[in-house]
Amino acid sequence: MSQLILYYQPDCHLCDEAEALMTAAGLAESYQKVDIESDLELLKRYGIHVPVLKHSDNEQELFWPFDRAGLAAFLAAVT
Repeated sequence: MSQLILYYQPDCHLCDEAEALMTAAGLAESYQKVDIESDLELLKRYGIHVPVLKHSDNEQELFWPFDRAGLAAFLAAVT
């Protein structure tokens, strides 16, 4: 599977929900977490939208809210 990036912020309950969903879908080891607060450009781009899952190969993004079906559809579309 290609690299997935989860953009998040610390102490974000929605980010925690997204991570739990990804773990339940068997993706616990399949993504990299990036704290948007460590990069001003990322903070400007994703600040009010986190969590955001991004496929690094084709730059497609899945914005919250998403559920297991939405996650599966996103993964099917990008692989």
